[in-house]
Amino acid sequence: MATTAPYGSWASPVSASMLSGGGVGLGEVTTDGGDVYWVETRPREAGRSVVVRRTPDGEIVDVTPPVLDSRTRVHEYGGGAYGVGGPVVVTSHFTDQRVYRLEGEAATVITPAPEIPGGDRYADFAFCDGRVICVREHHRVGKEAKNSLVTFPLDGSGEPRTVVKGHDFFSSPRVSPDGEWLAWLAWDHPRMPWDGTELWVAALGEDGGISEPERVAGGEHESIFQPEWSPSGTLHFVSDRTGWWNLYRVVAGTVEAIHPMEAEFGLPQWGFGMRRYGFLGDGRIVCTYTEDGFDRLAVAAGGTLRRVHIDYDYFGPSVAVGDDRVWLIAGSATEPETIVEVDVEAEATSVIRPSREIEVSPAYLSHPEPFTFPTRDGDEAHAFSYPPCNADFTGPQDELPPLVVLSHGGPTGATSSVLDLHIQFWTSRGFAVVDVNYRGSTGYGRAYRDALKGYWGLRDTTDCIDAALFLAGEGKGDPDRMAIRGGSAGGFTTLCALTFHDVFAAGACYFGVGDCVALALDTHKFESRYLDSLIGPYPEAAELYRERSPINYADEIECPVILFQGLDDEVVPPRQAEDMVAALTANRVPHAYLTFPGEGHGLRKAEHIRRAREAELFFYGQVFGFEPADVIEPVEIAFADRL
Repeated sequence: MATTAPYGSWASPVSASMLSGGGVGLGEVTTDGGDVYWVETRPREAGRSVVVRRTPDGEIVDVTPPVLDSRTRVHEYGGGAYGVGGPVVVTSHFTDQRVYRLEGEAATVITPAPEIPGGDRYADFAFCDGRVICVREHHRVGKEAKNSLVTFPLDGSGEPRTVVKGHDFFSSPRVSPDGEWLAWLAWDHPRMPWDGTELWVAALGEDGGISEPERVAGGEHESIFQPEWSPSGTLHFVSDRTGWWNLYRVVAGTVEAIHPMEAEFGLPQWGFGMRRYGFLGDGRIVCTYTEDGFDRLAVAAGGTLRRVHIDYDYFGPSVAVGDDRVWLIAGSATEPETIVEVDVEAEATSVIRPSREIEVSPAYLSHPEPFTFPTRDGDEAHAFSYPPCNADFTGPQDELPPLVVLSHGGPTGATSSVLDLHIQFWTSRGFAVVDVNYRGSTGYGRAYRDALKGYWGLRDTTDCIDAALFLAGEGKGDPDRMAIRGGSAGGFTTLCALTFHDVFAAGACYFGVGDCVALALDTHKFESRYLDSLIGPYPEAAELYRERSPINYADEIECPVILFQGLDDEVVPPRQAEDMVAALTANRVPHAYLTFPGEGHGLRKAEHIRRAREAELFFYGQVFGFEPADVIEPVEIAFADRL
């Protein structure tokens, strides 16, 4: 029989240690010659990223030696930190950002040391005739970084030489099967890659140089994603020219749609190495796409699209396709991210590598309930609701659960229904959770994605509030005990909700933006003009920036806030959090501030992830008046007497 206990105080099998040390992050699956490769991010190894290989006989080994960390800082968000060409693997090393050739147990550096340590950064590797072609981000003292495509020999015998330059950003170099053509993407400030990119093609010389470059598709208002050559040499790509990211190909100089539909085959390019489709040996396309907030797997051929029915409705941004098999990161409401092998004909799957072993009974796992809710300005938005769930406990009949609102980052990102123990951490302790895909999120077409342009800090904020009020109105959460939490752009939304609205009783901000002007003036190149579309061009719209910045109205915050900050964060520098803490202190608002040395924009180390989650739980216990069942190191709360 379940024990009746206050919501929030339930003893849970989902521990903070399980969140941080019980698994690995998975990404960037690819295949070459029958071998399957992927990247594992390991919190127990201080967040080190490791390239892993699985051979056809099932043997799994680390490719990245212990002395290296396969991670690049191009665009700061990285991705595409390794490439495979036959027996050779190349990888960027996080510490010095140089490229290393990995062969057997040997690691040989093949790019020179730059003038500024870590100043030359490489990503998104392609191979051709003993050479690498990739993106390079060259940092210079006192100047903006310069991005280009460069080439250099695999044996390290020559300096990197520029292949393509002249745009602010590049990605996705792809060499045709015959080695005669190079395709790539380029775009310029102030656009982000989901706003407008250009697809280029050029003849490729034996020395890695190009000639006769031609723009094939894209422009200021068309986002191109993942150019790819078919085995027969036909160029394919994804474009949102119709308002939805759909598949296209170039035939005799003409662009043809493959299977138009109101679904998203592309993703916002926050990182490199993203692939949502690939080619079977017979030329058919295996692809993943998002429809109504859920992911699907399908095979496209002859103008038709056949859904592949397997027990997963979430797929990560990397699909590796062999002659007759597919490998990808998959998940569902009951399974976390897992690398699976798929037989698309038999619609059968086998697990290659789970991100973690779930040692929690389903009786303790809350299932997502998708819903659409009305916004206050007559539109609609989307979210997933998670009710409290714990087989051992039930809440008092006269009590509603505290409600935690999750605001994802990006803001051009999206949440999904995949099993996330970070959510289950809350629901298994008696919290209700709502995970919001506010307007501006990816997965619902370009119009929905663009709905946040000019309205950042407004529509994302009110959508999170309206989702919370909608659920509270249905009796699924306590309207007097609602908290909002988020990181990065989600942290900005959190601070806006706490500053400009009087709805939430608490907030948790992870490396969030408090000062829009400071972000516009002090951030990395990739996002340095992002706010042009989200708020307006700076300095022309300086007054809007001031009005949207929570730091300028911090005296309006009356509810308790806990803030978390990595001290090496170059996306949202620590000064943003420090300024907010100073304002909260001046106004005697109860707050806590936890910093993490050695962490950048996000927590990667196991001990830091654990500490942050336990601290947040302790904080909510103090604010909402319950005693957590967990044994937690207390958190120092300034002005705790005012709780």
